[in-house]
Amino acid sequence: MTDTGGASPFFGVYCHIPFCTHRCDYCAFATWTDREHLIGDYMASCRRQARELAAELPAVTSVFFGGGTPNLVAPELLGEVLAELPLAAGAEITVECNPDLVTAEQMQSYRALGVSRISLGVQSMHSGVLDALGRRHDPEMVAASVDAVRRAGIGQLNLDLIYGSRAESASDWEHTLVRAIDFEPDHLSVYGLTPEAGTALGDDPSRHPDDDDMADKYLLTDVLLGRAGYEAYEISNWSRPGAQCRHNQLYWRQGSYAGVGCAAHSHRDGRRYWSVRTPERFIAAISSGTSPVAGSEELGPDERRLEALQLALRTSDGVPAGALPHDVGHLLEPAGEGRLKLTARGRLLANEVAVRLGLPSAC
Repeated sequence: MTDTGGASPFFGVYCHIPFCTHRCDYCAFATWTDREHLIGDYMASCRRQARELAAELPAVTSVFFGGGTPNLVAPELLGEVLAELPLAAGAEITVECNPDLVTAEQMQSYRALGVSRISLGVQSMHSGVLDALGRRHDPEMVAASVDAVRRAGIGQLNLDLIYGSRAESASDWEHTLVRAIDFEPDHLSVYGLTPEAGTALGDDPSRHPDDDDMADKYLLTDVLLGRAGYEAYEISNWSRPGAQCRHNQLYWRQGSYAGVGCAAHSHRDGRRYWSVRTPERFIAAISSGTSPVAGSEELGPDERRLEALQLALRTSDGVPAGALPHDVGHLLEPAGEGRLKLTARGRLLANEVAVRLGLPSAC
């Protein structure tokens, strides 16, 4: 079940767009709200890097424009990066979008460029919760954005949701889930709110989520999405049959991918490397013909094997039954072909189970 690159027919490209109009209270990503004047030079540098990479890339089966806020950038600039890549037939091409910036014309432009998947940063369908998260859109914008995606004929729609805000009651979260299901997305990515150091949320302990509340909301999510026909194929990701995110599966299966842009990560044959963090440094490196790589690491065979098990444990593929001791059996269920996967309650304890991977099966 693990894709170790090399002979795999799948290869992805991630392009990082580090620009935003506003930083959300929980965001610790490599994004900036005061650098829009760099967009032209930055995207030209991404295009040049993609052109230079293309000579050594296999057919690219997925491209993911993430950020940041990719739909803050003109669609044609994303298209210029795409045009440099050796795309496989039927490649999955995803663009992350903020609802407050979505327009019908923008979605139509994406469709013309071959974009096949839109990921909308919805987070909540409750105005008060959105305010508490530092988001700038409202539920009406979400509805309009979904309509624009559908009218443009873009094949797949993902909704990103976040649960756990202190401002969010259990009924608020249920309302968000019900509204999200009503939109009939193909895929939902549902994340627990995580306080990160240096963010407005992380620096205010009074706003940190409650663990028990988070657990209850996760279990409710699994029940409601399951009833609606969505399968939890990874701890934070549910999809309709056949609508799993091809690009993200590369990460969970140790697949190969190349990063374009600042702060972008790459993985080839067990070696990971990443680019300089800021757009200015990235532009300078590309302009001068020097490598934008800031660091790298390479796992040994044993480390790689353990990581493969830890990643697989997060997914519905599960792990070989002998990889876990019997004393965590109450958190597992059959995944087929002699494998076990985490139950919904087991997913709440995934990190604790993961540290026991590889221990003797009789314990």
